[in-house]
Amino acid sequence: MQMITDGETLELLWQLRAQRRQSSPDLPETVTCLTAPDGSLLYLVGTAHFSDSSKKDVATTIRAVQPDVVVVELCQYRVSMLKMDESTLLKEAKDINLEKVQHAIKQNGLMSGLMQILLLKVSAHITEQLGMAPGGEFREAFKEAGRVPFCKFHLGDRPIPVTFKRAIAALSLWQKARLAWGLCFLSDPISKEDVEKCKQKDLLEQTMSEMIGEFPALHQTIVAERDIYLTHTLRQATRCVEAPSNAQKVPAVVVGVVGMGHVPGIERNWEKQLNINEIMSVAPPSRFGWVLRILIKGVMVGMLGYACYRVGGSLGRALQSLHAVQSLLETLRPTPAGPPPLSSEL
Repeated sequence: MQMITDGETLELLWQLRAQRRQSSPDLPETVTCLTAPDGSLLYLVGTAHFSDSSKKDVATTIRAVQPDVVVVELCQYRVSMLKMDESTLLKEAKDINLEKVQHAIKQNGLMSGLMQILLLKVSAHITEQLGMAPGGEFREAFKEAGRVPFCKFHLGDRPIPVTFKRAIAALSLWQKARLAWGLCFLSDPISKEDVEKCKQKDLLEQTMSEMIGEFPALHQTIVAERDIYLTHTLRQATRCVEAPSNAQKVPAVVVGVVGMGHVPGIERNWEKQLNINEIMSVAPPSRFGWVLRILIKGVMVGMLGYACYRVGGSLGRALQSLHAVQSLLETLRPTPAGPPPLSSEL
């Protein structure tokens, strides 16, 4: 029996995918098709993040067009959700503990970390209401991409620490307080029908307009800037690919999976010249923010000192020997006169 070579195997897989790929696919109404200058095609699937029907839309699209690349609205900080099972994610989304709070503050800075925890609380509220973990459409895309020969899987979103830091920096102190208050006391019931309505562009645009009116700076950093970043990564992916038989360049087919709220912005930005460097920078904290952090650390040290006083000097000396406590005390030592040191932490 004659053995086939690696090159012949690749060619067979390439032809198999070409046979499966539908030239005029009948796709869900949530899919928008965009064309790149070189003829490559992007099938952009607009989704609701807590939706079973969005998972079906993603699977239907990937199976129909057999893409070269699948791009999802995730960054490296959220990639773990792709490999977790639904029950584990459901438990994680509901369980907001001290360890998660500490990790969020360490990763994003004090104010941005606390805001992330509040947004996690919102996600947990929706999870509890629906009994469904977020990001099912991204896990579906990951699974379906693995079944398509030669298909690559890309993360297309801006790193979440950058988004949170820029969002917090763009809000005034009063806006931060209003936003935190609203998130803390969110308790409105949410049904699966409400989630499905998020896939209707007219309803979503109305909701976005309301949010722009209340927090225009927040909309700019969380939605508009990420529209630009997602457009950039989708355009990077939507480029000609090489056929394995002769290395000839052929137009690519790409599937993008993003929240429905990003679809209009991606469409608007698709043919524009984009500069993502200006939306990746994080401004140094203000003097007020620097003083606020020092005050909070001072309160923490005061509470620690009082606890040591109550339980006795031996425990106090033991606590002072810990590296974390020494680092905290070091930050409170007087510094030479002049402006506070610059830092990217908010």
